[in-house]
Amino acid sequence: MKSFNIPENYRSPLVSAIKQKRKDADKYKKDFSPTQVDAGTLTLLLARHFGFCYGVENAIEIAFGAVRENPGKRIFLLSEMIHNPGVNKDLQALGIRFIMDTKGQNIIPWSEITSEDIVIIPAFGTTLETEALLTEKGICATRYETTCPFVERVWNKAEKIGTDGYTIVIHGKPGHEETRATFSHSKAHTQSVVVKDMDQAILLASYIRHEKSANTFYEDFKGQYAPGFDPLLHLQKIGVVNQTTMLASETQAISDYLKKEILEYFKPSEADQQNYFADTRDTLCYATNDNQSAVAGMLDSEADLALVIGGYNSSNTSHLVELCEARLPAYFIKDELSLMTDGSILHYDLHRHQEHISDSVLAGDKPFRIMVTSGASCPDALVERVIKKLAAITGNSAQLENVISDWVSKA
Repeated sequence: MKSFNIPENYRSPLVSAIKQKRKDADKYKKDFSPTQVDAGTLTLLLARHFGFCYGVENAIEIAFGAVRENPGKRIFLLSEMIHNPGVNKDLQALGIRFIMDTKGQNIIPWSEITSEDIVIIPAFGTTLETEALLTEKGICATRYETTCPFVERVWNKAEKIGTDGYTIVIHGKPGHEETRATFSHSKAHTQSVVVKDMDQAILLASYIRHEKSANTFYEDFKGQYAPGFDPLLHLQKIGVVNQTTMLASETQAISDYLKKEILEYFKPSEADQQNYFADTRDTLCYATNDNQSAVAGMLDSEADLALVIGGYNSSNTSHLVELCEARLPAYFIKDELSLMTDGSILHYDLHRHQEHISDSVLAGDKPFRIMVTSGASCPDALVERVIKKLAAITGNSAQLENVISDWVSKA
């Protein structure tokens, strides 16, 4: 796989050494067991896969390159480059400004953007409408486009089955930048609708079965369907794609459910089933699959708690938290400052959508077994800082330094 030129301060000697050793020993990614790191009374279980993915490193390389190549010019990002506050802060420190927030609301009016400006498209991609707006302003939308190739793969899949006459059902978070972009590209070729979860998939099935009036569809799926969508006409032949960072098991469950419902209602012959439900297979990106599989493998071990590191608005990271918290206490933290010297943890509660402090989680003179993973937009250097903070809180800094020296010397 291509090696990217990203700032050295995002890399970690320890994590790089561990990842390289695991890669050398398991080239075909068949072993999803965690890496155990023993540092005195602290035992760390590091997920087999975590951290920056191909698309993120590609986006960072292009964004930092744009700054180097355009001294004196105003440089803008359509919105956050990736869902990591540290990386976005670094880009802003270089003078890059965000045109929109993560919900697509303008921070800077379009009237202030001119043909002399540089505009970077983030890794999530953007809508066709925004691309057209940039073109109208005389800005080449593809000059510094960092759209992840795995997101583009979903667009291509949606276009292919859309031109074959299928309606596209997109499993994703309706307000997420990537889902908005995928919806825009999809509806340019065929009728499309977004479902955010299994509950909405079940609701959609009631329209497939004609159990609910078409009039109520527009309220039930407000803001999630393409113009001209008619549930009586456009739910007879469907295909499912997804936001690339969703939970794999949920996407598969939704796809299986909708396939069952549409085949039971229309009752086609076995040979004709493909004309009602397109075989899109899984459209998750490789990193999402690997990271989720690695967490599943990690959870086969015993531990006191799990730490999941990443931006609070990171979809792929939030799903790692969901997997962990189903098995043991799990804490969604954004950086090492979330770990307090008294053993308390500042973390994000996915269910209440707010930060919360859990007191004295790491307090006491006792051994700890802690699982650690991170999202695809989290630098390895941040994971190392969290590990070092854990060692400091539990009184194992010296032991950890010996471990780091040993790993790095053998790299």
